[in-house]
Amino acid sequence: QLQLVESGGGLVQPGGSLRLSCAVSGVSLDYISIGWFRQAPGKEREGVLCVRKGSGNITYTDSVKGRFTISRENAKNTVYLQMNSLKPEDTAVYSCAVDTSTLSCRSVIDESRFPVWGQGTQVTVSS
Repeated sequence: QLQLVESGGGLVQPGGSLRLSCAVSGVSLDYISIGWFRQAPGKEREGVLCVRKGSGNITYTDSVKGRFTISRENAKNTVYLQMNSLKPEDTAVYSCAVDTSTLSCRSVIDESRFPVWGQGTQVTVSS
């Protein structure tokens, strides 16, 4: 059974950094596309970035380019979202999601094509 568990959220000051983890069980990272999403209070969920199965191409939403990156640790079957230069507007619940196809992560991050989601972790950027 494919499951995702996020961790690493917390409170950080503006300009600080935080690394979120998404531990994947039930499938190897080599066979999935992975997306990170966030939902701020009163706003719709948005795609932050995704990495495409096979090619490893990464798609970013404009607001995080140059600040957020994604990495993986195969031995732990875990994906990380490294967030630098954090801003108050980055405050949200962050969730990872996976898809066994490549359709979800192309020039745009297609939330509707990610069928499996983690529970989310809160990130608060505040002084």
